[in-house]
Amino acid sequence: MGDHHCDLLVIGAGASGATVAYEAVRRGLSVALLEAGDISGGTSCRSTKLLHGGVRYLELAFKTLDIAQLQLVREALLERGHWLRTVPFLAHRLELVLPTRNWFEKTYYGLGLGLYDTLSGDTGLGHSRRLSRNELVQALPQLCPRQGGVAYSDGQFDDARLNLLLALTAEQGGATLRRGCRVIGFERNSDGRLTAAVSETETGQQERWQAQVIVNTTGIHADAMRHLADPDAPPRLLTSRGTHLVLKDNLCPQGMGLLVPATEDGRVLFMLPFFGHTLVGTTDQACGQSEAATPSAEEEAYLLRYVRKWFPDLSHPVVSSRWAGGRPLLQPSGGARSSSQVVREHEVETLPCGLVSLMGGKWTTCRPMALDCLTAVERQLPSQMQKPKQLPLFGTASNPDQTLSELQGQLAALEELLPSTPERPRQIAHLQHSFGLHAPSVVANSTPEEREPLSNVIPICRAEIRHFIQNEHATSVSDVLGRRCRLAMVDAAEAERLRPLVEDELQQKFDRNF
Repeated sequence: MGDHHCDLLVIGAGASGATVAYEAVRRGLSVALLEAGDISGGTSCRSTKLLHGGVRYLELAFKTLDIAQLQLVREALLERGHWLRTVPFLAHRLELVLPTRNWFEKTYYGLGLGLYDTLSGDTGLGHSRRLSRNELVQALPQLCPRQGGVAYSDGQFDDARLNLLLALTAEQGGATLRRGCRVIGFERNSDGRLTAAVSETETGQQERWQAQVIVNTTGIHADAMRHLADPDAPPRLLTSRGTHLVLKDNLCPQGMGLLVPATEDGRVLFMLPFFGHTLVGTTDQACGQSEAATPSAEEEAYLLRYVRKWFPDLSHPVVSSRWAGGRPLLQPSGGARSSSQVVREHEVETLPCGLVSLMGGKWTTCRPMALDCLTAVERQLPSQMQKPKQLPLFGTASNPDQTLSELQGQLAALEELLPSTPERPRQIAHLQHSFGLHAPSVVANSTPEEREPLSNVIPICRAEIRHFIQNEHATSVSDVLGRRCRLAMVDAAEAERLRPLVEDELQQKFDRNF
């Protein structure tokens, strides 16, 4: 059994765990980050791809006079600004349209979205604006007739790539990163406090991880890890399934998304531009953990019903991909509520045995969640953590404000490297979107044939696939086509077409290692 020592052991490499590991490395801690599956393999790669404060949460805050909810919106909007500035190749401004039927709705939503802009402070993305009927038609040509609408801005991002870059940057900064590594037990001292964890790989190899503090960031599985550490720990989480569909049809040809303001069950829905397709979501269905990643036929029918309602000329929308993820929601106190009514807040819990669990929250606020978690970690350390050092994320400039200009400066190099095909402009944009300033190095040492685009959905090339496998911990077809690039999330049939090629690259790596 391998034996390892570290200051901090983080269990779970989703958005929360990767961010905790990254911020801990910045503060001088030796860190190990363990993941039972793939990095961002769970809920963290199955979001609606929005960096947002939550328009619905803002409305609920005022309807219920909930100051805590309003504070969450404010925090999320500030974090939206942080990520748009820090990783501009992974995150961008997205304008969304909220259609209105009359003057009252336009005024009501206009005032609310004006407040949304105000709460953003200096990180705002521009002012919301009213749209006339003609402007609405220009933005969403196939939309059913409406009197007009209100447009506002949020952020859209690549959740799986950001999760991966956080984990890889932590690894670059000195963290030990293990995927396919499941924690199966803990060791304790005479006082009952945790001193180590025992993990098991997919091949049955066990390792021991001695740590001063152990953090549980396993998302919907957090209760199971808490119970492993303390069998008497009461459950804290509800699981809610969020299902998304991707339509082949591009319902957002001008790059503006649609916010459906109210459904029959009191939710909002999004229909967003997504790699030339349309992303539709999401549902909010309470479920067991084993059902969290499986979209139901009822949820698909529910989403398609609203697609047809808002785009009535699209009588037979074609679904090219579908996915679902489980939201880890904190159980409300004071009686049961539906999952859609639970505030998306987080909590940091420290059990008597010392296990620190980061539970709840949402993608946009993963950074303040991580910092709250490290505050609890520091209480168990023999000395204070260091002040955070600079550790730029993979693909970014040392000064975040220079990333965009440096990306512009490398365009000529990429044009020189890539084959002269009609897809070259899209291929350049895709490479920079995925790898930022590292884009040229991904393809530089490959043959011209290995740089040829393989798909007209997402112009990935064989050199990228090899890079995913050799440098980004990808070990399966779904790792490569589902999370390292998003092809399987956009068009499942197209991903299946490329399966043999990916399997060949995986086999070549296996052969080289044995």
